[in-house]
Amino acid sequence: MAKQNKAYKFRVYPTDEQALVIRKTFGCVRFVYNKMLAERKETYESLKTDKEAWKKVKHPTPANYKKEYQWLKEVDSLALANAQLNLDKAYKAFFKGNAKFPKFKSKRHKQSYTTNVVNRNIQLLDGHIKLPKLKMVKIKQHRAIPSEYNIKSCTLSMTSSGKYYISILTEYEKEIKRKEIEKVVGLDFSMDGECSLLSYSTN
Repeated sequence: MAKQNKAYKFRVYPTDEQALVIRKTFGCVRFVYNKMLAERKETYESLKTDKEAWKKVKHPTPANYKKEYQWLKEVDSLALANAQLNLDKAYKAFFKGNAKFPKFKSKRHKQSYTTNVVNRNIQLLDGHIKLPKLKMVKIKQHRAIPSEYNIKSCTLSMTSSGKYYISILTEYEKEIKRKEIEKVVGLDFSMDGECSLLSYSTN
């Protein structure tokens, strides 16, 4: 058995109050990402000649900013944590030479945030999906998700026209079947040009 991932994308219809929280979360995620990037960039400039020293630096987490910026407490903490993870991935890709130095995010970037499943905080229930800080959000689920699939995370996004969507990442186990070759047929050529058919069994 091997674990596989599959994502399902659906349209969601938040209330005005829920939409306000979603848009506020977009802004907070962007703020935290840019705040951490600015501080890391300053540290990088002073330590870029010593990559090993850079790796040992303990960078602030979103939780460190909540004392100064109280409004960060109003949104999903997991969404803020994912902003940090995304920045970590961007830096690792940069140091490996697979990407350019991370850039700051603006409002022109895709408006989205990702949250994770913790203690059944995300559930699909009768035409609605339960989400952190939002509670029950109306969802247009045009296809069923198999009951044996476990929800791992959800990404909420908004289009330029103001439509909201959710991408649900699931995990499931799939049996990997190995195909066994029963016989291998080959040709045996002799020096005098004669040819004979050979059959090998793999059993």
